[in-house]
Amino acid sequence: MAVLTGAALAGAGGGATALAGTSPKIVVKDGVTQPVFSYKDAVREHVYVESSVDSDRDGKKDRVNVDIIRPKETEHGLKVPVIMDESPYYDNAGRGNESERKTYDAAGNPVKFPLYYDNYFVPRGYAFLAVDMVGTTRSDGCPVSGGPTDVLGGKAVVDWLNGRARAYRPDGSPVKATWTTGRTGMIGKSYDGTLANGVAATGVEGLETIVPISAISSWYDYSRMNGVKYWTDEQPWLADYVDTDPPEKCAAVFADLDKGEDDATGNYNAYWKTADYRDGTIARASRVRASIFATHGVNDLNVKDNHFAEWWKALAKRGVQRKVWLSQRGHVDPFDTRRDAWVAALHKWFDHELQRIPNDIMRQPRADIEIGPDQWITQPDWPSRDARNVVLRPGTDGSLGLKPAAAGATAAFTDAAGPQGAGYPEDDMVADPTAARPYRTAFVSAPLPRTGRLSGTPDARLKIKLDRPTSNLTALLVDYGDDTRVDYLGPGSGIRTLTTEDCHGESTPSDDACYKQTEVRTVTSPVNVVARGWLDAQNDRSLSNPSPLEPGRYYGVRWQTLSQEYLLKKGHRLALVLAGTDADYNTETPTGAQVTVDLRGSSVSVPVVAAEDDVTALVAPPRPAETWRGPARVTLPVQERKLY
Repeated sequence: MAVLTGAALAGAGGGATALAGTSPKIVVKDGVTQPVFSYKDAVREHVYVESSVDSDRDGKKDRVNVDIIRPKETEHGLKVPVIMDESPYYDNAGRGNESERKTYDAAGNPVKFPLYYDNYFVPRGYAFLAVDMVGTTRSDGCPVSGGPTDVLGGKAVVDWLNGRARAYRPDGSPVKATWTTGRTGMIGKSYDGTLANGVAATGVEGLETIVPISAISSWYDYSRMNGVKYWTDEQPWLADYVDTDPPEKCAAVFADLDKGEDDATGNYNAYWKTADYRDGTIARASRVRASIFATHGVNDLNVKDNHFAEWWKALAKRGVQRKVWLSQRGHVDPFDTRRDAWVAALHKWFDHELQRIPNDIMRQPRADIEIGPDQWITQPDWPSRDARNVVLRPGTDGSLGLKPAAAGATAAFTDAAGPQGAGYPEDDMVADPTAARPYRTAFVSAPLPRTGRLSGTPDARLKIKLDRPTSNLTALLVDYGDDTRVDYLGPGSGIRTLTTEDCHGESTPSDDACYKQTEVRTVTSPVNVVARGWLDAQNDRSLSNPSPLEPGRYYGVRWQTLSQEYLLKKGHRLALVLAGTDADYNTETPTGAQVTVDLRGSSVSVPVVAAEDDVTALVAPPRPAETWRGPARVTLPVQERKLY
């Protein structure tokens, strides 16, 4: 690939446009590619890549629709790398904060590509591919909610770009990707980023890097946690949502999804193994060749952040080159949280990984972390290498501290049905933790004497006995203290969309590079749930083979909550709330079991970066007499507190 230096660009006389018209070369200045190719005159076309799968069972291999935009100079010898966004959403939900969809001309060639990737990167010497996932939009087949055929359709496109698969023009004639270097990067948010994870985990050659944004790494973990279902009928529902074909076409396929997900038990089985990219049958982290630039919201309650955390851990074991941004938002693209910085970082990343430009992106800190509204820090890795585990223990007086409770001390709650027949809402679980509630028990620290930062994944260990064979269990780590935080539970998952726009890239009348700006949405409140975790007690030892508990006998159970990056501020209190079925995030039926907790045998381990060397000082011993100022501004004397 020919590369023109910054000095040559400066002396080109006719400017970038003139240079693009006379010399089909990539131009680099200050370590990044320059916009020297015409976006208006770029080649726009579509092809059908033949995959290895027959997802709709019609006896023919599915063909994957690939919409392409590339510099016109690729018609005259220039070879460029590829940025690819494979998505099931191009003709239903649309893409981005403004729900953009593709549009086409009379010949069926793409006119508008959603998002800014084409506008920004094509002028800088890239091709952009908007790929319709198998079973969606203009591709053949049936979608399978992250299963093998979803992934293998995307792999086929990477294979075609590297000469290992066949593709056809709309007239049926064969076509080769002679215009590309074969070096491919996949990017996308949510399902799109999930496909990037999955394709990378096949180990396909030519996929050099992926940029998964709020992406799934195991579809079991998207649907449930430790045997507790987040949703019922999630797999067939999602497949039906992204499929715009007549219902009868994929009815049998969707019926198999319904059977395979096994909502009756919530267990991990052979079906979920096929849609597990960390350690699955089709895809697994041990096969990944690509580097990864991941981004995720630590408060994403759609694609929860254990998808990132477990994927990151698996890739770290393999030594994969990686970088991460973690925000305090929910299910939000970094383009809508930190736009200019994101585009600049993404530009350097793709230039380094796909154009092989030796810029400074890999010398920058590996992790960018938002610790408060628009407050970002960097650190060498994630979780913080300075984090040390603080083991907090529940006390008989409702305290949470460092000292174990006396032998024989217990607390109890019932996995009970709430007002709507399911479990209890989270707001009820965390309301005034000093008040007696039969469906939860809570333990609260004294005011924190100094500020620290939770960085990583809390770990709950309980010694419990039940009066029934199992119970759904919820563990919440809760911050009590007035503060202004990112409003990740409100509209926009932490962002507010403005009426003003800014532009990143070049535009045409049919496809502009301009998008509405956003700002952080905050809320001032006296309580915030920091970390959440759920467990079906009978799945403690195995997600595949449940072991019902013998009533009346104590068992040790352990599970991790979702991970977090969170400031534990001086003067706030930290609480551990234990409860049954969570009505907000679970679709389970409460078991009615009474749960007795042996306090001496129970604890929660919290990874903390301390403000001072002594991390244990983050939790001071409770004062003998104090009042509680809870979310409802309720004040109760200590002696009136009760535990259940």
